[in-house]
Amino acid sequence: MKRICVFCGSNPGTNPAYLKAARQIGTLLAEKGIGLVYGGASIGVMGEVADAALKVGGEVIGIIPKVLAKKEIAHPNLSDLKVVESMHARKALMAEVSDGFIALPGGLGTFEELFEILTWAQLGLHAKPCGLLNVAHYYDKLVEFLKHAVGEQFIKKKHHALLLIDKDPTLLLAKFESFQAPKLEKVSGLVG
Repeated sequence: MKRICVFCGSNPGTNPAYLKAARQIGTLLAEKGIGLVYGGASIGVMGEVADAALKVGGEVIGIIPKVLAKKEIAHPNLSDLKVVESMHARKALMAEVSDGFIALPGGLGTFEELFEILTWAQLGLHAKPCGLLNVAHYYDKLVEFLKHAVGEQFIKKKHHALLLIDKDPTLLLAKFESFQAPKLEKVSGLVG
C-alpha cells in the first residue's frame, strides 16, 4: 500500500481524543512508509493528521478545491498541495492516487466522502479497503445504524463487510494489510 486517504474534519471537535487519534494515524502511516492523502487544510483534525505525518518525514499530499483553500486554510508545508476546481474533482483525485481510505471524526463532508467511496466499492468501481476509525465512540451510532440498514435489507451483508471498523489505528491498518476485496459484480456505464 503506497498511499492512504484520510477523510476527517476541518474542526478539532470537542474531545481531545480526536486530535490524538489524528496524530497517531499520521505518525503511523509515515513510519510505515505509507503516504497520506487528505483534504489539504492546516486546521482541525485535518491539520493535525498532516502535521503528525510531516513531523516524522512522511509524504503528505493535500487536495483542496480553490473555494476552500482560504476557508480551510490550505496547508503551506505539504509534500504536494493540489488545488482543484471542485469537490467532485477533489474526491476523484483522492480516489485515483490512494490505495485505501480511512474516515476519522468529522462532519457532513467526511460522511459524504466516506459513503461515496464506500458506494464506489459496492458498485465494483474499486477494490480498495475502506475503514472507519471509531475514536472515542464517535461513530457508535453510525455503526449501529448501518447494522440496522442491513437488518432492514437496504444494505447487503457483503457490502456492509466492505467497511473495516476499529477504534485502534494500528489494528485498523492491520485489517487493511490483510484486506481481500470480495468478488463483486462491476456495474458498468456509471462513469465515463
